[in-house]
Amino acid sequence: MIPAFALGLCDDAAVFPPGLAPLADAVPAHRAHRAARYAGLVGPLVLPATALDDLAPLLGGEPLDISITAPDGPPQAAKALVAAAELPVTVRGLEVAVPPGMRPDEFFRLLGRVDVPVYVEIPRDERRPSMIAAVADRGHRAKFRTGGVKAHFYPTPNELATAIESVVEAHLPFKATAGLHHPVRNTDPATGFHQHGFLNLLLATDAALRGCPVPELSAILADRDAPSVASRVSSLGEARTIAARERFLSFGTCSITDPLNELADLGLLSSALQETPR
Repeated sequence: MIPAFALGLCDDAAVFPPGLAPLADAVPAHRAHRAARYAGLVGPLVLPATALDDLAPLLGGEPLDISITAPDGPPQAAKALVAAAELPVTVRGLEVAVPPGMRPDEFFRLLGRVDVPVYVEIPRDERRPSMIAAVADRGHRAKFRTGGVKAHFYPTPNELATAIESVVEAHLPFKATAGLHHPVRNTDPATGFHQHGFLNLLLATDAALRGCPVPELSAILADRDAPSVASRVSSLGEARTIAARERFLSFGTCSITDPLNELADLGLLSSALQETPR
């Protein structure tokens, strides 16, 4: 059984860096994840808008839950929804980036009416407060980039803490993407990048809901003590866990089995859920 804190937590972003799985491999692998003992952990298959043209032959007419990313902005998002309508897929999310310099009014005018959940990738500049307010006003969701292939793609604990406080105050659900390769904050030995932990994000969201100030949220995000972080997650209780997950909806990961195995190693998931128990 998947505990409440982990239900639908891991969106399958196998085709994105650093995994870069070929689409022909990612689709059957995702189906296998959704049929496995740990299926409750797994969200939709996240695909770039540019992959939809190649998706049909791989589906065999079988339905597939997907989330579509549109890094070029609203026009690309609109075209992607048209393409998806021709496929046996259910679009669980439309993740749209805000082009450089574009203000909220123009962004939402170009986006128009969308009948699937929209995640707006919040820019990391002076537009952030106005974009968060606009997304909340329209009943959409936020998306935060928490890492990537270059060091400057990783927000500092203080920057991410400020962002989490802002969306919690706005009653705005959010997802995170990129760089969340492990449950707890760490330094990647291969790159030297300081990576955020997805359990740290969960605890910071809970703290923000309790009114904790940004410095305290930042300290939670910076915590590298894995046993302590795991203990705090297991001690949240049902009500606080549900409330935190209503805000922190999911994160994109290029590996489903890595989070699964690491959560089991921390004692937060049963080892029986692992594909190959260790």
